[in-house]
Amino acid sequence: MTGKIIGTGSYIPDTRWDNNVLAGMMDTSDEWIRERTGIVSRHIADKSTVSEMACEAAKKALEDAHESDDTFSADDIDVIIVCTLASDVLLPAVSCLVAEKIGASKAFCYDLNAACSGFLFAYNTCVSYMNSGLVKNALIIGAEKLSDQVDWSDRGTAILFGDGAGAAIVKATDGNAHMVMHSDGSRYDALTLLTGKKMYMDGQKVFRFALKSVPEVIEELLLGADMKKSDVDMYVLHQANKRIIEGVAKRLGEDMEKFPMNLSEYGNTSSASIPILLDELKRGGAIRSGMNIVMAGFGAGLSWGAATITV
Repeated sequence: MTGKIIGTGSYIPDTRWDNNVLAGMMDTSDEWIRERTGIVSRHIADKSTVSEMACEAAKKALEDAHESDDTFSADDIDVIIVCTLASDVLLPAVSCLVAEKIGASKAFCYDLNAACSGFLFAYNTCVSYMNSGLVKNALIIGAEKLSDQVDWSDRGTAILFGDGAGAAIVKATDGNAHMVMHSDGSRYDALTLLTGKKMYMDGQKVFRFALKSVPEVIEELLLGADMKKSDVDMYVLHQANKRIIEGVAKRLGEDMEKFPMNLSEYGNTSSASIPILLDELKRGGAIRSGMNIVMAGFGAGLSWGAATITV
């Protein structure tokens, strides 16, 4: 049993800050940011909360799922997991608010914080539930308002992040699930957000970690799935930094055409980055039924993992 993505949705705040806006706030420039990150702009949720963005993305994913299967409704959802590190509420879980807004009265709900690995970890969790027989249909959402969590005078961190939400409805289907997840708490201090503080990141440490760990975990996944790299049609990676994604492709010996990116527009939206990208790819026709797709997430913890996904 595996999980097929039958619906996607996303919510992007209207307010858009290009790099020149940041150049007016700190010692940086458009050229400096582009060269080091590939980021041109990010969207800022100056009016929307994390829970509101999550609800909007969920509604769109439900509409998309209904278009592919007109019998599918919110009542068919068994579990809702919202991945976030920046929730605007402590109680109840954001996922419970989503359930109320979309009418998913039969779903059990909880929030998950695995930072930028969140969506990947939640997907693997839901597929595990499916293999146990507990769940048939899942709604997974990544929603982040990182603009509230960064120090806008810290050019080493603030230039990277943006706000937004992405969602996917996953349906249990016949097939083989392949997944890998890892964490290394001994390196927790590379990326932290302490209560009452702003986000801190050792950029070089995180960069080196991602450049080594992501290709390794993809190789580990492919070995376990008995797949060759030539079998993979597309790699959907957490959108952290253009140089990281280019480095992963180079170390795998794969063409960059297999690595779609949208971080130039949105920056790093943490757990929302993968589902936002999936939604854009699906709605743009780049994802076709039957494609072999590898998803990989990596971030604070340190945490990282990969999975084969079905569309």
